[in-house]
Amino acid sequence: MSKPITKITPDAAVFFDNDPQDEFITLNIGPTHPATHGVFQNVVQIDGERIMSGVSTIGYIHRAFEKIAEHRPFYQITPLTDRLNYCSAPINNMGWHMTVEKLLDIELPKRVQYMRVIVMELARISDHIICNGILGVDTGAFSGFLYLMQEREFIYEIYEEICGSRLTTNIGRVGGFERDFNEIAFRKIEEFIKRFPPVLKEFENLFVRNRIFIERTSGVAAVTPEDALSYSWSGPILRATGVDYDVRATAPYSSYEEFDFDVPVGTNGDVYDRFMVRNDEMWQSLRIIEQALEKIKKEPIGVFHADVPDFYLPPKEQVYTNMEALIYHFKIVMGEWETPKSEVYHAVEGANGELGFYLIHDGGRAPYRLHFRRPSFINYQMFAPMSSGMLISDAIINMSSLNVIAGELDA
Repeated sequence: MSKPITKITPDAAVFFDNDPQDEFITLNIGPTHPATHGVFQNVVQIDGERIMSGVSTIGYIHRAFEKIAEHRPFYQITPLTDRLNYCSAPINNMGWHMTVEKLLDIELPKRVQYMRVIVMELARISDHIICNGILGVDTGAFSGFLYLMQEREFIYEIYEEICGSRLTTNIGRVGGFERDFNEIAFRKIEEFIKRFPPVLKEFENLFVRNRIFIERTSGVAAVTPEDALSYSWSGPILRATGVDYDVRATAPYSSYEEFDFDVPVGTNGDVYDRFMVRNDEMWQSLRIIEQALEKIKKEPIGVFHADVPDFYLPPKEQVYTNMEALIYHFKIVMGEWETPKSEVYHAVEGANGELGFYLIHDGGRAPYRLHFRRPSFINYQMFAPMSSGMLISDAIINMSSLNVIAGELDA
């Protein structure tokens, strides 16, 4: 057996105090490698193909988002949140806007809340499509990934109708949306909830009872509920261990308490359970979107933002032609309006877990302090301890099942 790691330098160089007869190899997995799904590094000591020990390092794309946010007014922070989990950017945008609304004590019309629910659940489906599709690729099955990608593309088309963007959406405003959903957007949303279930069912048929997939994932990287909670896990990987914690259910926002949906949980906490939980969550998201569409029909047409002129940007056509609207636009974007001195925390259920924003505000133009609770950063901490004793091939699919998004890991 190898002696433990004796020294880890800041640049992740690892020195092993081994006996001469030891033949263990130090291997870098990452920082740039197809298997890492992002720019981060794992320095591991291997015996053949079995990982004996290792250390995870991040910082290769560090962009100092929190520090930048402390020098930007509220509206200019929204594009920063896009670059966290860019696979489900609208959830980041909505979470930030809700945090500011909590600070400013802004109450949104019900129709706006339902519109947000639709966009966030579409983003959740889009994110899970990527995670489960890539997990299939990492276990040697490419077909399922291809089947689902066209549906993710259709979700992006819906984003385009709502805000004009696809990946980094900058969607919405403090107080609601920049514009109402047009008829094309509603029609495409209704089309999606009809066309997606058969495709998702076909995807399930490829994997759920596939013997090769089950043997590659079942029992791999199993985590107990106690260990998951001790590492502050959240999201699908926590629920895969059997803990039914979901922010939408335990601390509802955007009127989630009005929706009928289940919180899927697993039993073993392994890679297979994480796959199944995400798959089940896509079905639940479809249920939620269907309910939201029905609820919107009962609300006044044309309402897409709260009545908060001091913080909601005036329409562009007025900004271009009306001096007062131009002044308002400038003052709002530059943070010229008086805001309360307070501190708030708001969390939403991101695709990877609890996505939180801790805002300390001193009344100035920009936050005094803003901390992003990034689920990938929290969840990834356990990867190195989990990998000890694993085969390299199992460690790769374990990483895939954690859905580590580099932008959310290393902000």
